[in-house]
Amino acid sequence: MTTEQSGPTQGTPSTAGGAPPTVAEMVLANRANWDARTPVHVASEFYGLDGSRTAEDWFAPFEWADLGDLAGRDVLHLQCHLGTETAAFAARGAAHTVGLDFSAASVAEARRLAQRAGRDVEFIEADVHDALRALGGRRFDVVYTGKGALCYLPDLTAWAETVGSLLRPGGTFYLVEFHPLLNALGPTPGPDGQQLLLRHDYLAGRGPLRSDTPHTYTDGPPLEAATTSYEWRHGLGEVVSAVVAAGLRVELVRETELLPWKRFEAMVPAENGWWRLPDSEPIVPLLFAVRAVKP
Repeated sequence: MTTEQSGPTQGTPSTAGGAPPTVAEMVLANRANWDARTPVHVASEFYGLDGSRTAEDWFAPFEWADLGDLAGRDVLHLQCHLGTETAAFAARGAAHTVGLDFSAASVAEARRLAQRAGRDVEFIEADVHDALRALGGRRFDVVYTGKGALCYLPDLTAWAETVGSLLRPGGTFYLVEFHPLLNALGPTPGPDGQQLLLRHDYLAGRGPLRSDTPHTYTDGPPLEAATTSYEWRHGLGEVVSAVVAAGLRVELVRETELLPWKRFEAMVPAENGWWRLPDSEPIVPLLFAVRAVKP
């Protein structure tokens, strides 16, 4: 699960040689950034790996209703980071659960944490676009991803085609992702305290956004190296269109005002232990879900 507390800056500054970085170079920078984040996240209170949080804490109740019974089904979690959510699929009776991430440090920690907890979960190190090869051509009944994954993907068409190739006929793809409106909002000082205003792009069109900060979205010390990362904006229409173009049949699209953690200072606890904006604020979507099936 990933996303930054503050928006990245617009533009792609030149590399040391003067030329703008290529997409491949930006992806490598992101991988190094996530390797550097991993020890900070493992030690953080945010992830609660000391037992203060469980895998179930990262799921909204509607996710399990949308996914249905997982007993006997093979589940793949793309861009799984530390496997904090991946573990929940195994606990809910999946026949085999696999997590995949491009960060070697994250995968190593995910394996260690699963072994420590006695969980039967497999973790694979690979870029999401290379998942089919890395998984040896295996197909799955359920492919799950999201909560800060799509912003690190430069090409949703290629991504959706990969997702489709990983599903068995009749298999389910389920995406739960931070809403592009959430990424566009930013707290701004006002006469009555901070106000949420549109400060960042909702839609793609102006290229990747560069962030250079030693701090991540968790508590803990700053990163010691690899502080630069790149993000791509994707509107809701772009996401759904990519899924449809990959030959998947969209069954459901949800939008919700809930978030699994306190993104903005003004947020208040929701009934399910997640967070929402107070009643004094407009009800706006902060998270969305898409369920699609491979015919």
